[in-house]
Amino acid sequence: MIELVRTNDPVVISFIEALLRDARIEFFVADQNMSIVEGSLGVLPRRVMVASDEIERAKRLLVDAGIKDEIRDA
Repeated sequence: MIELVRTNDPVVISFIEALLRDARIEFFVADQNMSIVEGSLGVLPRRVMVASDEIERAKRLLVDAGIKDEIRDA
């Protein structure tokens, strides 16, 4: 899997999850449970990971949704 997005913003993560789910793109949110370690401060970023064969489609989806600045190495 390839990192699509890295952010501390739970709203952005939720929006991206909804977009990917609706597009039937398989994804995984890494570091989601790190809030236990950090004390729920939101300091550690979460990473949205997408299969390598779907990464370009996922990037296009985020661009079309107006959040291209969230794409890692856009």
